[in-house]
Amino acid sequence: MKLSPSIKVGLKAEATQEVTPELTAPHIGSGSLYVYATPAMAGFVEQTCASKLSELLPEGQTSVGVEIRVRHLAPTPVNNVVHIKAEIISIDENLVSFAAQIFDEMELVGEAEHRRAVIEIDRFMKRVEAKVSELSSAQ
Repeated sequence: MKLSPSIKVGLKAEATQEVTPELTAPHIGSGSLYVYATPAMAGFVEQTCASKLSELLPEGQTSVGVEIRVRHLAPTPVNNVVHIKAEIISIDENLVSFAAQIFDEMELVGEAEHRRAVIEIDRFMKRVEAKVSELSSAQ
């Protein structure tokens, strides 16, 4: 699959997110302290990168997350805002790799590497439907 020429190394994406109680470790189930949860940070990275690619893909294509590595460096309390800066650092056929930094109002709180695969929706959904069909017939 040939990617849109608008998807290129160096392309940047930014977003902000308020740390609500729903994004804390106890709510998500990843810890006991009421601070920004690592899974919430990972989701924020995926959401930001997916949104950027979505803007650039033609109809019939989307992207799916295939790999993420997150380093959570510092706590962020509830009601603070986190800001992400992500950048495409490499493209290998249909795989787009991002590097991201996440800051709260005081410091760098996280770093991430994230890879997304650009896919044809129809082809992907045929695989999903085949799995559903096979699982249904096995029961």
